[in-house]
Amino acid sequence: MNNLQSLSYYWPELLLVTIILTAVIYDLLTKPSESQRVGLLVFAGLILTLFANWFTSAERNITLFLDSLALDPFAQFFKTIIIFSTLFVILISRKSNELRNYRTGEYYTLIAIMVFGMFLMVSAIDLIMVYLSIEVVSISSFILAGYLKKDQRSNESSLKYVIYGAFSSGLMLFGLSILFGLTGTTKFFEIQNALAGLDTSSHFALIIASIFILAGFGYKISAVPFHFWTPDVYEGAPTPVTAYLSVAPKAAGFALAIRFFHVLFTDAGLLLDSGNGISTIPWPQVLAGISVATMTLGNLVAIQQSSVKRMLAYSSIAHAGYMLMAMPILSGNGVFAIMIYLVMYLFMNLGAFFVVIIVKNKTGGETFEDFRGLGWEMPIVGIVMALFMLSLTGIPPTAGFIGKF
Repeated sequence: MNNLQSLSYYWPELLLVTIILTAVIYDLLTKPSESQRVGLLVFAGLILTLFANWFTSAERNITLFLDSLALDPFAQFFKTIIIFSTLFVILISRKSNELRNYRTGEYYTLIAIMVFGMFLMVSAIDLIMVYLSIEVVSISSFILAGYLKKDQRSNESSLKYVIYGAFSSGLMLFGLSILFGLTGTTKFFEIQNALAGLDTSSHFALIIASIFILAGFGYKISAVPFHFWTPDVYEGAPTPVTAYLSVAPKAAGFALAIRFFHVLFTDAGLLLDSGNGISTIPWPQVLAGISVATMTLGNLVAIQQSSVKRMLAYSSIAHAGYMLMAMPILSGNGVFAIMIYLVMYLFMNLGAFFVVIIVKNKTGGETFEDFRGLGWEMPIVGIVMALFMLSLTGIPPTAGFIGKF
């Protein structure tokens, strides 16, 4: 479908662009004391985007903008996850004392830009679009992580995020360029056909490309051994930003990884067929090994932390491992399991971070010592936090158990 025809199916993204431009102009024209209203503007715009996403036809798979983006139920589901998590984060951001002394117009605008980038990520079916969408999300994330300009920890987390992000982006871009060199195209479905007929002499180059691309995806979803940025960034960033980074970009990263590996390798028979392509490396076993390592390290290190935010950071690494368990098979059931788990994870994790914000507003800290006596001082908050922790642990009959089951 050409560019003009594609616009008629692109209402959610067009709405987002309008919201971003309106937020920028409004913030420039208003006083710093009124910048909180930008959050309300973005919130209302995202509600409209949610309805536009639901009512945009995706009964059949449609490719937009000369086969650069896909419109299908898979993309629409992940867009819904992204919007819901963003709406919740905007609400909890307005309750956070950390942001009270800062002009927040740019903050909410950057969140809207991140949403736009993640929308592109979950729909991308072109290598160039893959890279551009990841960069839009990454650059916005770097700024948000260091938004507390007077806080040394926030500045440090942003700098570390930039360094790790630049390195992983370079690796991924190198892998994508090798893949383009082997196939002569950037379109997923054309690459799929080219891979099916790839000469055996090119298998080693394809393996190298796959490793570099896997490293890029691993960084985005915080999988071991590409997780090193996660604890420091999550601890130093504003708590609402930490909550957001732990859910929305992770969901977008999984969506992109599923689409990429499913379309390019599984459908082309390269992951599972012992006679073709990159099957000289047992990729299902490699992904399973990464999943086990991610789960194990995330859980073991989480229990040693004294900071609740840092503990939740390692918990998010472990949960990435749980979702990775479904990646090696990439069947319909496996993809469905990831989607269901993400829904459960959204409510569990964002809820836990909201409690962290409440406690930090009251005590000024986020260590376990600050949570001491929470059940006596704020019984409802204490009970809710206990439920979130039980759910994140996977204790029956909580949502976390259902997602893992």
